Amino acid sequence: MKMSLLAMCLLVVSTQASSAQERPAAAPAAVPTKAEQELINLSKDKWLWMAERKMEPLEALFHEQAVFVHMGGNMSRSVELDVIKSGKIHYKQADIQNVSARIVGTTAIVLSRIRLLAVVGGNEVTNPFMVTEVYLQQGGAWKLVQLSFSRLMGQ
Repeated sequence: MKMSLLAMCLLVVSTQASSAQERPAAAPAAVPTKAEQELINLSKDKWLWMAERKMEPLEALFHEQAVFVHMGGNMSRSVELDVIKSGKIHYKQADIQNVSARIVGTTAIVLSRIRLLAVVGGNEVTNPFMVTEVYLQQGGAWKLVQLSFSRLMGQ
């Protein structure tokens, strides 16, 4: 009986070890196309403009019907711009840890894993987020139509 139990344990361990060796290596990250890299750069610029409260380029970037989703709710374009201008939320620094872009027709999705340092209600806070940005190509320019912050737990 003890020998059967020992043989069974060895079989399970060897099966797990061999299946772990058979797993394919993670695929390397794809090199972004020129258009995708332009979107990645635009997203990075947006974080700087938000930190520096540069309203002109933000007003040009944000689509008239844009929606901004925060941990506490959502905002329209005008409310988001007012929040940035007034300093109700000061996006001090976005440490971008990973970013990718995907273009589907005239729509683009930029996903960024960031650590955001912000001042909210007079309190400095740092949070890890996965940020989803959706852009629409309009009149030869990319317009931000949606930005969502999803807080990463346990980070």
